[in-house]
Amino acid sequence: MAGFLWMRLAILVFVATAALHPQRSLAADEDPLQDFCVEDTTQKLHVNGIPCKDPAQVQASDFASDSLKKPGNTSNALGVAVTLANVLTFGGLNTQGVSAARIDFAPHGLNPPHVHPRAPEILFLAKGTLLVGFVTSTPDNKLFAQTIKAGELFIFPRGLVHFQLNVGYDAALAFSAFNIQNPGTSQVAKVLFASTPLIDDAVLEKALQLNAADVQRLRSLISKT
Repeated sequence: MAGFLWMRLAILVFVATAALHPQRSLAADEDPLQDFCVEDTTQKLHVNGIPCKDPAQVQASDFASDSLKKPGNTSNALGVAVTLANVLTFGGLNTQGVSAARIDFAPHGLNPPHVHPRAPEILFLAKGTLLVGFVTSTPDNKLFAQTIKAGELFIFPRGLVHFQLNVGYDAALAFSAFNIQNPGTSQVAKVLFASTPLIDDAVLEKALQLNAADVQRLRSLISKT
């Protein structure tokens, strides 16, 4: 069963890199200038990307990772655990234009509304039943939502708010792939109510038509998620 899931994940990664951009370099990142550029975690340079390890120091293990092997801990307020395999956790992905994630859901668990600013997401549901959806940009703000079951795929367009809710009575498991080494994630509620530093209360009160007490209550609740 585990081998079957990993085969599906490999296919999912291929779809994310090939099908989403058939007309260009097969990835949202720029084309690499060498065969590989394994992340050098010892460098402190701030560049658009991540510095490369000396090729002479690269080993086969740099291209392997077990980061998505184990279930995540869903014992939290949202009942979800997102485990990333991106360039920040898997150095061999640097310059390869691909990344992945494992999403574990407790019964009724929610991966809350969020966006990936740098890439679309293709999700493969390995186990369970999910209500998934995304909302288009202004002025339409149209919701596209559908219930999917094990073995099915769903695509979330780049930069659009989207979510996944476990509507089954059992745990669910999904894998996602992205055509970039680090798609980024912004969770809507935390962006608004748990930024650093905090957004001025007056902005939230006016924009969301809340009173001061509502803002403080939401700050407290969202800080626990």
